[in-house]
Amino acid sequence: MAAAITSTKLSGLAHALVQSGRLQEADAEALQTQAAADNLGFVTQLVQSRKMTALEVAVFSAQTFGFPLLDLAAVDADHLPQDVLDAKLIQSRRVLALQKRGNRLYLATSDPANLRALDDVRFKTSLTVEPVVVEDNKLGILIDKIAQATDTSMQNLAGDDIDLEFTDETALAQKDEGLSAEIDDAPVVRFLQKILLDAINTGVSDIHFEPYEKYYRIRYRLDGILYEVAQPPLAIKEKLASRIKVISKLDISEKRVPQDGRMKLVLSKSRAIDFRVSTLPTLYGEKIVMRILDPTSATLGIEALGYEPDQKEHLLNAVKRPYGMVLVTGPTGSGKTVSLYTCLNILNEPGINISTAEDPAEINLPGVNQVNVNDKAGLTFAAALKSFLRQDPDVIMVGEIRDLETADISIKAAQTGHMVLSTLHTNDAPGTLTRLMNMGVAPFNIASSVILITAQRLARRLCKCKKPIDIPREALLRAGYTEGDLDGSWQPYGHVGCEMCKGSGYKGRVGIYQVMPISDEMSRIIMKNGTAHDIADQARREGVRDLRQSGLLKVKAGLTSLEEIEAVTNE
Repeated sequence: MAAAITSTKLSGLAHALVQSGRLQEADAEALQTQAAADNLGFVTQLVQSRKMTALEVAVFSAQTFGFPLLDLAAVDADHLPQDVLDAKLIQSRRVLALQKRGNRLYLATSDPANLRALDDVRFKTSLTVEPVVVEDNKLGILIDKIAQATDTSMQNLAGDDIDLEFTDETALAQKDEGLSAEIDDAPVVRFLQKILLDAINTGVSDIHFEPYEKYYRIRYRLDGILYEVAQPPLAIKEKLASRIKVISKLDISEKRVPQDGRMKLVLSKSRAIDFRVSTLPTLYGEKIVMRILDPTSATLGIEALGYEPDQKEHLLNAVKRPYGMVLVTGPTGSGKTVSLYTCLNILNEPGINISTAEDPAEINLPGVNQVNVNDKAGLTFAAALKSFLRQDPDVIMVGEIRDLETADISIKAAQTGHMVLSTLHTNDAPGTLTRLMNMGVAPFNIASSVILITAQRLARRLCKCKKPIDIPREALLRAGYTEGDLDGSWQPYGHVGCEMCKGSGYKGRVGIYQVMPISDEMSRIIMKNGTAHDIADQARREGVRDLRQSGLLKVKAGLTSLEEIEAVTNE
């Protein structure tokens, strides 16, 4: 009788679960109320509460309501029907079109009893809807993946009505941000949004806005190479610079000194992209460089970064130790930040206190206490580190060791029971140790604190259009291969060029690493004030591959070309 009364309060799946005894009435009511408050579906709230797993809910729904059950892991997102449901309906109703056959639409849903969602789809499509039950967590992942891949923002922005010549010249020159609403429809604003979204969709790392005497150009850095993408009218340079500075919270009236700022572009409920903005006064106006900071790069996992199995094992063993210092080294743009954040993501657990000092914090990691260094305010790396040590940390990440004071405090932290991660700008792993000595750090402190150094570079990855090529044996030997490597068991590849890679022959990048654990013998060399050559010789004896040797392995695996590896590791 109680269940009958409850049925007036509960609807659909919640009612069925109470009737079957799978959920208590009070729990079902609380979950339904919380789902409404959080603007979530009942199934999503139920799975998040851990009272039932997504699979248990899906099996129950399929059996109770008599609909087929499908494992979305077996579905290829690229083969799903396009343009049947709009992105807003997919996100709001948490449904996905699986197949359209005649006037029937097979619809993936984790809650087949949500009649409102099914009715909305019928109304929007004028099709007969056939629900197919799927697991809620897999449905959410696939919806997010499709939303990112088929983002329609570019189509909405890319029109023929962009006319830069007729933009109000005074609107953007006002410092009062209250005027922003008036200029949101300005062509220059839509042009900037198009440039930003195009960069995100292309996978660009940096955007350069460069004024010159006779022209103005915009370039993208893609896979480490700069490409010119636009030459808007020269008259736009002040308006575009002002707009970028307004949304980056910079002083638009100050054009004589460099400024650094940050802005965020929200693409959807589940995805936002941060931009690090830097302005620089030049002869003919302000050059602006925007670094695109995609938080998804930190969650790729260590497998996606390109470490060889033995290198990955060394790195994971080092960062999971209770104390010591792990250093990542390489030039600007070599992927050091992503490597550090990947390590932090591995360590980021409820039982560990992680603090970072960065200049600035590039990627937001929930669960990590991130501090932006501010030299003008006195919040230097050294000051932040001193404060961290009073905050009971387990793991400390220092954006960069630039001076003796920061190095000393970092090393003392590593010696007193903390795991310290940081970066330096050196060419290889052995050179990092001598760089610390040159800073003034005592050899004993280096030997007793540093447990592993990783040097890295990023090499362009060959596109799928790659082709096998013949490379003379002598050239392979000169590149660093041994006679034993040239056994005919592998084939080198070269770049070709296609529409997908825009003719370059390369798409994406892969990491090349020199992972050097600090052995007892290396520590003795350091204590004796040994040189970088002494340490490198010992590393070779211990089987540590240098950057060139690691790169040659990528060539053998067909991931990149010998030409690219020789350019990246030209030492």
